[in-house]
Amino acid sequence: MRIDANVQLANWREQVQAAVAAATGRPFVIQGQLPQAGGSINRSLRLAGQNGTDYFLKLNSPAKADLFTAEQAGLEALQQANCVRVPQVIAQGVARDAAWLLLEFLPLDALDGRVAARLGEQLAAQHRCSSGRFGFAGDNVIGATPQPNDWSSSWIDFWREQRLGFQLRLAARNGAAKGLLQDGERLQAELAAFFAAYRPAASLLHGDLWSGNAAACDGGPVIYDPAVYYGDREADLAMTELFGGFSPAFYAAYRAAWPLDPGYAVRRSLYNLYHMLNHFNLFGGSYAAQAHNLMQQLLAEIR
Repeated sequence: MRIDANVQLANWREQVQAAVAAATGRPFVIQGQLPQAGGSINRSLRLAGQNGTDYFLKLNSPAKADLFTAEQAGLEALQQANCVRVPQVIAQGVARDAAWLLLEFLPLDALDGRVAARLGEQLAAQHRCSSGRFGFAGDNVIGATPQPNDWSSSWIDFWREQRLGFQLRLAARNGAAKGLLQDGERLQAELAAFFAAYRPAASLLHGDLWSGNAAACDGGPVIYDPAVYYGDREADLAMTELFGGFSPAFYAAYRAAWPLDPGYAVRRSLYNLYHMLNHFNLFGGSYAAQAHNLMQQLLAEIR
C-alpha cells in the first residue's frame, strides 16, 4: 500500500494510523512509541496501538521517500520468492514532516546454530530464483549510497560498471589515492579472468546480507534491510563473511543444499571489494587501505 505522495497535509502519525486502519479494517490509534536500535540512516520506532498489535516504523526526511519505495520493492520481491521470511510491508508514504515505511513488528532473537542452518538452506533456495538477467526493476541503495541496477545480460559488464565502476567513481570524488584508483581500473579491465571457467546465474540476492541483517523470529530465520538485485549468488555469500560472519552451521547447510564453485575462494574478495569501497565512500578512514589491499591481492591472482 502506497500513500499518495501528493497528500502532504497530514503528519506521519495521522497517515500511519489511517494506513493501518485501511489494511486491517479496524481503527488504529498510536498509544506508544519506543525507539529501536538500528542503522544510522533512518529513525526507527516500535509503535503500539490500542488493539494490542505492534508495528515497526522507519522515518526519514520527505526528500528520502525513494529510499522506502526501493526498500518496499526489495522486500516484496523476497516475500514473493517465499524462501526466507522477511517483514511484511503494511504501507509507506510521505507526510509534511517525514517519509515513512511501516512494517509488521517481529520480535527478534540471535541466530543459534539450528536456525542459522535453516537460513543457509533457505538462502540456497532463494538463490535458485532467477530472472535470467542481472539487475533489478529499480535502483536502490547500499547503506546510504545509491546502487544502480540497470538490467544487463552480462554479469561481468554489470559488476564492472554498476558495482566496481560506480564505487570507484565515487571514490575519486571522495579523494581516494591515485594508486587505489589506478589498480581499480586495472582490475576492471581484467575482470573476465575471474570468470574463465565460471558462469554465474542471475540469482535473487538480498544484496546487503551481513550478520546485522538476519535474526531468528518465532523459531525460524528472518532477513531484512535488503538491497535486492539479481546477481551471482556468491556476492551474497561473500558479504555474509564480512563483519563477523555467520556460524559454521549456516555455511555447511548452504553448501549441502548448493555446493559452491572452487573459484569462490578468490571471487569472495572481488565481491567484498565492493563493500569496502562503499564503506570508504561512506566513512573514509582505513577502508581505503583495506580496499586497496583487496585489489592488490586480486591482481596478484591473475599476473
